[in-house]
Amino acid sequence: MVETPTADSPAEPDISHVNPAAEKTWFGHPRQLARMFTTEMWERFGFYGMRALLTLYLTQHFMFGDRQATGIYGGFTALVYLTPLIGGYLADQFLGSKRAVKFGAIVMSLGYLILCFGGPTAQPHASIDGQRYEVSIEKAGDREVRYVVDGARKLEIKGNDDGSVDLLENGAPVRKIAKGAFESDADRSPFYVMVMLIGLSMVSTGNGFFKPNISTMVGELYQVGDRRRDAGFTIFYMGINIGSFFSQILCPLLAVVLGWWAGFGLAAIGMMVSWALIQFNGNSLAGYGEPPARPEVERQQWFIYAGALLIVPVFYFLYVNLMNSVEPAAGSGILGYIASLPLMGKFLFGTFLLSVPGILIWSFVAGSRQEFQMMLAAMTLIVFNVVFWTLFEQAGSSLTLFADRNTDLSVFGLFSITAPQTQFFNAAFIILLAPFMSMLWTGLARRGLEPSIPVKFGIALIGVAGGFLLLVWGASFADTNFQVGLWWLAGLYLIHSFAELCISPVGLSMITKLSIARVVGLMMGVWFLSISVAQYFAGMIAQIASVDTVGGQVTNLKVSLNTYLDMFTLISYWAIGLGVLLLLLSWPLKKWMHGVT
Repeated sequence: MVETPTADSPAEPDISHVNPAAEKTWFGHPRQLARMFTTEMWERFGFYGMRALLTLYLTQHFMFGDRQATGIYGGFTALVYLTPLIGGYLADQFLGSKRAVKFGAIVMSLGYLILCFGGPTAQPHASIDGQRYEVSIEKAGDREVRYVVDGARKLEIKGNDDGSVDLLENGAPVRKIAKGAFESDADRSPFYVMVMLIGLSMVSTGNGFFKPNISTMVGELYQVGDRRRDAGFTIFYMGINIGSFFSQILCPLLAVVLGWWAGFGLAAIGMMVSWALIQFNGNSLAGYGEPPARPEVERQQWFIYAGALLIVPVFYFLYVNLMNSVEPAAGSGILGYIASLPLMGKFLFGTFLLSVPGILIWSFVAGSRQEFQMMLAAMTLIVFNVVFWTLFEQAGSSLTLFADRNTDLSVFGLFSITAPQTQFFNAAFIILLAPFMSMLWTGLARRGLEPSIPVKFGIALIGVAGGFLLLVWGASFADTNFQVGLWWLAGLYLIHSFAELCISPVGLSMITKLSIARVVGLMMGVWFLSISVAQYFAGMIAQIASVDTVGGQVTNLKVSLNTYLDMFTLISYWAIGLGVLLLLLSWPLKKWMHGVT
């Protein structure tokens, strides 16, 4: 999970008049940390519960094809990590962190509630040589079967390895359809699609106010120089993973037992609990996260709230534009590819590609030789950060679809979990591994052997590749249904969690230490922008593994398995190559960092 709260904040209010020793404590920390911990836990409960459901909700309820569904997912997560740049600024200048957190919690909870109203399931249909046929879905034992309805006949749809499709009657082929001549889609209500996109837009907007500012409030609990700060943020970080662990089990369970609305409804409840913990705090948070002491602030806040709500239709428009994007024509080259990008893609890539060299040119002109070298090291690591999160964030898209289609979800033959529930492995392994990793780095540091930040980044890249290659190896033991054992997927998440702990905890801290002081806020913005670009890229990578579906189900599981494995293998080789490159660059990067660790 891309969660990197940091103890290093570029601007912190001075509360040095408070003596922490005179206050009641919670595990040796300010007692307010318990409320912040619980608030973040419930907020992440809501977010990760919703995220676990999103891709399958798009493919199985609205019956979008893989390309559209993973594109929407990538766009949503990109906006989620872009909006905190604006939300953090507005809180600093106008609202204060506390009001921003409460407003963000309300908007996010309303977004989750709106997602509960998905309307009727889309009705699939197929087009064969230009003629439309209805598609019916029927249960056959523990699986669903798709049929083309041709008058009084119902013909089972079976995809072939070469991309052609057979129509079967009583198990025998009666018609063969050439590759490309069979197209499937669904009749879905434009109204409920609009409702769904509005819900996602509200979640994206509210997250921008909540995510950066709850961490800011945690930072305010400690005096400047208080050595408990890092440990406090570590405790806070565990709240994130505890919330996501339980939500990724419970929200998908309710979605299966009661319906999609129940899964999203539980996410909304979690978000409302988070709001209530801040709203009804018994005055325990008085003096923390307060707005600037300017008389016009009270009036300005209402304009900000109204402006934030006006952003929702803007995001809705971006989602619609994203859904309507088309693949570039064959042979159009890089210019054709860039031209085919939706507006969101053009904005993200354009901003990132301009900001990286632009800031480096400025730092070369305005900074000293040492400052330029430190900024160059920071920008290099930011670029590699994009690569890591692009691959890691396949969890909510291609890996969830892989779990649904090509994974045997049985747990020792006793019971089965659902595909969205497989995402809980990451949170579970983070909780288990984090203390071990902390002790490992501490022990190595005592002996002068702790890897440098570039080396940790390189290890993370190779690690994320190792997780995918483990799953590819496990696929060689796939059963006759072309399904891989659940524990191979769990092994991937174990390795990915280790890789995450090599890169996630040091990211923001590294940026604040390497940046020129007068642009540290801008550099933090570029760091979050890099994660946002990675989320969008992750959706694009997942689109490479798109397979033909009818009514949300693949037509050939062998083709599906091979498609995923080809993509996982390809990105693994790239990650290993880039990881080795970063390890080779670690010596000059460490030199340019001038002692920053």
